[in-house]
Amino acid sequence: MADSAGIQQGSPAIGAAGLVPAAPGAAGTEGSGAAGGSARIAVKKAQLRSSPRPKKLEKLGVYSSCKAEGACKCNGWKSQNPPPTPPRTDQQSNAVNLQDPCRSCSHTLGDHVTHLENVSEDEMNRLLGIVLDVEYLYTCVHKEEDADTKQVYFSLFKLLRKSILQMGKPTLEAQESPPFEKPSIEQGVNNFVQYKFSHLPCKERQTIMELAKMFLNQINYWQLETPSQRRQRVTNDDAAGYKANYTRWLCYCNVPQFCDSLPRYETAQIFGRTLLRSVFTVMRKQLLEQARQEKDKLPPEKRTLILTHFPKFLSMLEEEVYSHNSPIWCHEFLVAASGGQIPIHTVVPGLPVTRPLHYSTSPASMEPASCGSVSPARKTAPVLETNPGLFKRKPSEPLHHEENKRPRVVGDIPMELISEVMATITDPAAIPETSLLTAHSARDEAARIEERRGVIEFHVIGNSLNQKPNKRILMWLVGLQNVFSHQLPRMPKEYITRLVFDPKHKTLSLIKDGRVIGGICFRMFPSQGFTEIVFCAVTSNEQVKGYGTHLMNHLKEYHIKHEILNFLTYADEYAIGYFKKQGFSKDIKVPKAKYVGYIKDYEGATLMGCELNPSIPYTEFSVIIKKQKEIIKKLIERKQAQIRKVYPGLSCFKEGVRQIPIESIPGIRETGWKPLSKGKELRDPDQLYSALKNILQHVKSHQNAWPFMEPVKKTDAPGYYQVIRFPMDLKTMSERLKSRYYTTRKLFMADMQRIFTNCREYNPPESEYYKCANLLEKFFYTKIKEAGLIEK
Repeated sequence: MADSAGIQQGSPAIGAAGLVPAAPGAAGTEGSGAAGGSARIAVKKAQLRSSPRPKKLEKLGVYSSCKAEGACKCNGWKSQNPPPTPPRTDQQSNAVNLQDPCRSCSHTLGDHVTHLENVSEDEMNRLLGIVLDVEYLYTCVHKEEDADTKQVYFSLFKLLRKSILQMGKPTLEAQESPPFEKPSIEQGVNNFVQYKFSHLPCKERQTIMELAKMFLNQINYWQLETPSQRRQRVTNDDAAGYKANYTRWLCYCNVPQFCDSLPRYETAQIFGRTLLRSVFTVMRKQLLEQARQEKDKLPPEKRTLILTHFPKFLSMLEEEVYSHNSPIWCHEFLVAASGGQIPIHTVVPGLPVTRPLHYSTSPASMEPASCGSVSPARKTAPVLETNPGLFKRKPSEPLHHEENKRPRVVGDIPMELISEVMATITDPAAIPETSLLTAHSARDEAARIEERRGVIEFHVIGNSLNQKPNKRILMWLVGLQNVFSHQLPRMPKEYITRLVFDPKHKTLSLIKDGRVIGGICFRMFPSQGFTEIVFCAVTSNEQVKGYGTHLMNHLKEYHIKHEILNFLTYADEYAIGYFKKQGFSKDIKVPKAKYVGYIKDYEGATLMGCELNPSIPYTEFSVIIKKQKEIIKKLIERKQAQIRKVYPGLSCFKEGVRQIPIESIPGIRETGWKPLSKGKELRDPDQLYSALKNILQHVKSHQNAWPFMEPVKKTDAPGYYQVIRFPMDLKTMSERLKSRYYTTRKLFMADMQRIFTNCREYNPPESEYYKCANLLEKFFYTKIKEAGLIEK
């Protein structure tokens, strides 16, 4: 900063550890400008503090007013023999004598430092630190060319000079003190992580947290452009607002990096959305450009993180930064989701805020700290006394805030047509209301209707040893113990009672007319990423009504809310059928090391598991499927109505015509028929295999094929398989080719095209992978044409 002509906005260097902060200096160049100045100041301070006391007094005397009798107006002692400029290294310093006269007022050095006679060594060292900061700021003032920056330097110079004279601590006098905007950038980024990625598994979320830390680190060391530079670049901007933030940034964040006598704050902690908006676009562009330029210097383990995930992270964050209605900048989001400030460089995952599911909860359900924080609506037992209808999600309520942002997939039915058809399906006049269920109704439809009418309720309850017992909760627990004992006669009653009343276990209870008629008892293991289901039963006279399915669906949504996406249970021969219908299988997705020693083995029972999908609203899933079927049915009816037109017969054959093109048949195109492409289709399987093998080998050998060689790993690309529904890679294509899967060139070309389409859908256009996909696609079609499989 001080050694440059002005403060410029610059991009940080990228080193072995990934993206590292730029040093405060011109264009953010590491080791230049103020970074070098900061190191030099530190060395000088260490040398000066180790000097003998007379030498320290001489240094402080230069900045101390004269205390001699007669009201001397000298504001600092000046030596009769000042050192040469620049100072000579071979010159030996003269011994300090307190009787040496001042060149300005002729009073001795001792007369200037009488107030320091009884000052402690620590206080003197503190004052000496301020002295060196003053000298450095003096240099900054004279070298700085930008008027706004120079003015700030000079103000800070006077403040520190005054602190030495008054032997006080420098305090910035301003109308506002930090923080200047809430929520802060740091809190906004944390809210963004919770808002967009809270549903991800632990490992994938950890990757996102690393990206968030990386971004916050960049913000804290980013060099802002001066107001005059910004005015030249952006004309229609709030110049006064930016200048105010620039001045604050200099005083509280930038200058204190090398003048440590001033209090220093992190940029991300005291500034908010306003400052972030003013720097984000340029910052993002320069960061990505720097990453591409230095990609070869990055270690392999950091390359994917920086070249693939960081651009995607910045693109998604940019939408929220400039969106007018993004919830991450709302104070309500901050209170409900995190409950307080999060320390810098730490992104703490919170509860998912994208799925507004509500459950009334007992004190026990919030007892274990490992289960995450609890929202304000679920903190105390009195919630149970509230009308249960308040806790039901409305059928018309959006199931996911991202639905409208879902990327378009090739072949999708236009949304306009879907909306038009939906209007006919949801129109009460089009579908007469009836209380009778059809033969094709979902298993849980009756239970869902009863829940909407308030006939049944669902509550997650449990026992507590450190809170006052709730009579209603205890009655329900006793009722659950009775239901489980009657429906599971082979299970010892003492064992059932112990687990139902164990504070470590919880039970999702089904309440009808104030009494318990069923439930699922479970124990959560958040650190291991799974939950064990120990009991599941519905009383005999209430079975075959869909209660069991609806219970399990509520349990699934409850666990998605708490970021646990795997169920394990030991099912006896009578329960295997039920669990299969609920999505359980004998193929256990949880690694054995995760659950061995945590759950008890049951003799004669089968271990079954279920992996949850956080993007599925399970309690409304059958409704969604039903609507989708209705939509398809209506679309088919519309298409049939279009093609039922009767065309006159072909009379051309009577006139001697031997054959006609298929496309000339009246009405053939209206049925959806399309002419075959004119590419060459090899009939001989061996000939086709050889041609495709040759093309695939050339593609794999291409310099831009490296991102597509193997399947994308979940740990490397968080959320990839939620965005990309049909993944493909060159390794999979090689295996398919070897197994003779590609019986036609179309199958082969479709898989190859899917690789490129998936890449462009997941990665932003400026990413390295997006460019590789474009170049490799061009090369692929060149080879296909050379092989004669499509026309040139």
